[in-house]
Amino acid sequence: MSQVVIGVVMVFFAGMGIYGLIWPTSLVAPFGTALLSADGRNEVRAVYGGFGLAVAVALALAMNDVGLRDGVTTTIALALAGMAAGRIVSMVVERPSRFYPTVFYLLVEAALAAALSAAH
Repeated sequence: MSQVVIGVVMVFFAGMGIYGLIWPTSLVAPFGTALLSADGRNEVRAVYGGFGLAVAVALALAMNDVGLRDGVTTTIALALAGMAAGRIVSMVVERPSRFYPTVFYLLVEAALAAALSAAH
């Protein structure tokens, strides 16, 4: 079961990474973010694209190396929980205008963090 959970989270991050590298403006468009500069697109490619693919590679390595599994899954679960917590803080400060994308991704991040935590 842990292999399946790790695989699902790996595919999620790989998809985000590829999408972020190829279509940075489209990736953040649901958040109402207008990327008008090369620097803005660079940031999205780095954070969503490069980081997303690095996380996917780390999870792929963890699937095949029991010695890495606990450390990698714990680290990525904590990162996802941190993302969800950041959204909660932001929602207290500024109420989101609609369910998607903010609340939706809060639920996705929290669910993936919980699934990875339980997968040990």
